[in-house]
Amino acid sequence: MPYNFYAFMDRMKYIKRWSLMRSVREENIMEHSQQVAFLAHALAVIENKVFGGSLDVEKCVLYAVYHECPEVLTGDLPTPIKYFNRSITGAYKDIESEACDRLLSALPKELEEELAPFVKPDTESEEWKTVKAADRLSAYIKCLEERRCGNSEFEKAEKSIRDDIASRGMRSVDYFMENFIPAFTLTLDELERGMM
Repeated sequence: MPYNFYAFMDRMKYIKRWSLMRSVREENIMEHSQQVAFLAHALAVIENKVFGGSLDVEKCVLYAVYHECPEVLTGDLPTPIKYFNRSITGAYKDIESEACDRLLSALPKELEEELAPFVKPDTESEEWKTVKAADRLSAYIKCLEERRCGNSEFEKAEKSIRDDIASRGMRSVDYFMENFIPAFTLTLDELERGMM
């Protein structure tokens, strides 16, 4: 019997983000998930190495890799709709949970058991909170990219996301914002000059 799980995961490249916004460059949930995995890894390492924390780095990365996987079945519901009110938010969470169950059923039982903790993460864990912060950092970086290209469509989102990031009060995120985010506004030539 063929199993469909990884074929579904491969379809992440077809699910576009920012559907309500005019983007200079389109972004899909596969590339977004990879960026969130990089960022979650960075935040976890910063938390542990700079601040003496005890995050499970591998769990952070794997949560990030799979954090958008239900969207291969649901599509990417725009944020203003997803969080319009508690009723819609709750219903969408139920739909996402059902989508995760359906995806997991597309695996052999032995693999389902292994992947289930990442496809359906512990949303109360510090690792999940780190991934959610990385997800917001990814959105902020997208806003910086679009604004750098002259797209004022992302002005309001940039401010809103920056405020949300600051309100989290996470020392690893604050450290990343201070030490790494400024480089995201530079051109390739400026980045290379900084290495000399």
